[in-house]
Amino acid sequence: MSFNLADVIQSAIGYSPDHIVPLLGGCIGEVYRIEIQGQPSLVAKVSYAPDARLGLEAWMLRYLRQYTSLPVPEVLFNDSYLLLMTFCEGESHFNSAAQAHAAELVANLHSVRSTHFGLERDTLLGGLHQPNLPKTEWIPFFREQRLLYMAGEAQHSGELPANLYHRLLRFSEDLDRFLEEPDYPSLIHGDLWTTNLLATDGRITGFLDPAIYYAHPEIELAFTTLFGTFGSPFFERYHALRPIEPGFFEVRRDIYNLYPLLAHVRLFGAGYVGAIDRVLLRLGY
Repeated sequence: MSFNLADVIQSAIGYSPDHIVPLLGGCIGEVYRIEIQGQPSLVAKVSYAPDARLGLEAWMLRYLRQYTSLPVPEVLFNDSYLLLMTFCEGESHFNSAAQAHAAELVANLHSVRSTHFGLERDTLLGGLHQPNLPKTEWIPFFREQRLLYMAGEAQHSGELPANLYHRLLRFSEDLDRFLEEPDYPSLIHGDLWTTNLLATDGRITGFLDPAIYYAHPEIELAFTTLFGTFGSPFFERYHALRPIEPGFFEVRRDIYNLYPLLAHVRLFGAGYVGAIDRVLLRLGY
């Protein structure tokens, strides 16, 4: 499928673009900055894939705007193949002030509660299907719909060795030894790595590309450490607002990061297999 982007934008919002400039990023589509004389800049995300699901990203952004105080783009138009939204100024570089502000926003996000883990519909993580069948207990949800689901996807892709897959199966049976149930399910962004956030002058200006569901907040905190999104200024401020239980940095962080590592194996290949192997060995599996 293909279409004239300028024509679609004019049909959607009544203005014809003066400039359409490619932007970096976008796992599930091409991304463009749209300049219209006399109007604020916009962003268009386009996918020509037969199974494009940009409407789901639009739904997640609207969900965050409705239920949280996160600065997320406003969706102006969407269908399965086009997402048109407001442009967020900023860069993916976070000084101490920006990290502290991010901690305040994320702590507030994690205060949004549900009665169940998961969500009313499945979502996406980097273009991968993310099941969210609601459950009342976190550990079974994490075991079945995060760890084992993504391990299965990575194995079926041919990138996760069979012996490592079976070690993950054995480990998953013992999750109750390592994890605890949270007080309640918390809403999380789900994909908080560096290029999915923007900041200007020590303030966070945008949270992008969500992969939302209700979870234990620790799975979100863990992911921010996997690729160095945040450091001590973030965690010190977050801990002051929502205390982090002992053992997170020593053990549980690595357990929760098995999920994004498996997703990276599925998306990018065997280069991430060694990290999974090291976590399991450290845990005795």
